[in-house]
Parts: sequence; C-alpha cells; structure tokens
Amino acid sequence: MDTALVKTYLGSLQNRIVDGLTALDGQPFRRDAWTREQGGGGTTCILEEGHLFERAGVGFSHVFGDNLLPTASAARPELAGRSFEAMGVSLVLHPRNPYVPTVHLNVRLFCAVKQGADAVWWFGGGMDLTPYYGFEEDARHFHRTCRDALMPFGPELHPKFKQWCDRYFFLKHRNEPRGIGGIFYDDVHTPDFATCFAMMQSVGDHFLPAYVPIVERRRALPYGERERAFQAYRRGRYVEFNLVYDRGTLFGLQSGGRSESILMSLPPLVHWRYDWRPDPGSREAELYNKFLAARDWL
Repeated sequence: MDTALVKTYLGSLQNRIVDGLTALDGQPFRRDAWTREQGGGGTTCILEEGHLFERAGVGFSHVFGDNLLPTASAARPELAGRSFEAMGVSLVLHPRNPYVPTVHLNVRLFCAVKQGADAVWWFGGGMDLTPYYGFEEDARHFHRTCRDALMPFGPELHPKFKQWCDRYFFLKHRNEPRGIGGIFYDDVHTPDFATCFAMMQSVGDHFLPAYVPIVERRRALPYGERERAFQAYRRGRYVEFNLVYDRGTLFGLQSGGRSESILMSLPPLVHWRYDWRPDPGSREAELYNKFLAARDWL
C-alpha cells in the first residue's frame, strides 16, 4: 500500500481537469491552498462567473486525524474511532447555460489505522450527471464512458456501480433521483491495492471524455428566462441532496473540514417554489417523465 503514489496521482488529476476546464471556459481558476488544524490540508480550485461556468470547483484534500467518523465507515462500522488518513479529488460544475448539465466527480482513498492491527484501506468515488433539459444522446454518451472506465476491471462492475449510483443519488423525501446517474462505489478493497488504485485512475481519467463532448454540443444553444428559472428550481434538489444525504459533505463538516471548500459544490443561484409542477407536454415535464428514472441507457 503506497499512499504517496495515490496522492501524487490525485494532485495530477486535479491539475489536468482544471487545465481542461480552463480551456473550455476561457477564464482561469483561483487556486486556494488551505491547512486543517486537526491535520492535513488541500487545494481548492474555484471559478465563479466564468464564460461557461457560473461556478466550478475542483478540490484536492489530504486529511488525517485520530477519530474516524461513522459517516466515513458506514460499510464497516466496527472501524469507527480508529485513526484515519483520507485523500481525494472532488468536483462539481454548475454551467450557466441550462442546456449544459451539472456534473459531479469524486475519487478518494480512506485508511483506518489502529495500533497493533493491520491498516484497513478502501477506495470510493464515481461520477454522475444532472441535466436540466434531457438529451438521450448525452445520457448514452455519459453512461457509455462510465462503462468504458470500468470494463478493464470486469464486465460486472458497471451494472453494479450504475445501480449503486441510482440508489445513492436519490432524494427519498422527494421520491426522485437527483439526475440521470452514472457510477458510484465505496468500500472497494479487492482483489488488491494496485488493482483498486488502477480502477480509481481509470475513473478519474475518463471524466473529461465523459463530460467535455456534452458541453461542446450544448453550450451554444440559446435560452431565456424560462430555462434559467427551471434550472434554478432544479438546482434546489442539488442543494437538498448535498446537505441532507451526501456522505462526503457530512464527513467534511463533521470532521472539522474547511467549510468554504466543502460547500463549493453548492450552486450560486437557486430558487424554491411551493408545489410547482411543469406544464404537461413541456420540455420541463420531459425531464421528469423520461430522464428522472432509473434506466439502462446502454
């Protein structure tokens, strides 16, 4: 187990993604290095009011401490309370154009340590797409690229991690998914460290190929106040999920993480409406009827 190699890869991944997004937007990211009083730190790369992105955040963190919280060890509650080391890259991109979807990526490694016992490690992560106006071509491309990222590690992984994503990014209080899904996994520790690390790298390396072609197809589509209002309304679902259910957000806040970096995932402009329903037959209704449902996009 070589955590230094993982840290090097994650730093490189952050830089490559930021470079790719900078080329798309045309505006540079602000880089904000930070330290955590309890141990560790990271770098937050943030772009606000860009040409393409209303807000885009790409964060790297490497933190450690004496007490692993239950939110980080849900699959192994017996590990709660151990010393821990955690590192990862997490991003959320909120484009201005409502026809360009919001997207999320996270890849991470956790290690739990106890004196006199072997260190326990596991990888987690995934990526998912949240469109405001659905395009089947985009959904198929995103899910196909997710499948390609996992295929070298076994054909059974993509359907397993796709279904896991559908279950995880689901707002129980709304009885609806956050978006069209993608892949999600946690507690991955077999067959060995090298294979699991290689899978993490493949997921991270496939992010730009999964997202950039969608951006290029949709970024020039014209939109008006109606589309922006619907985007702001649907962004409210994103906020609700991140603050109520997201384990990464909860772990960061409960472990004394840096709030500015943790909450960079939230969109800059959001509306809530009381008991709002889309007009029957509208493009807004199509999102609910055709896209906000677990589907086999392949």
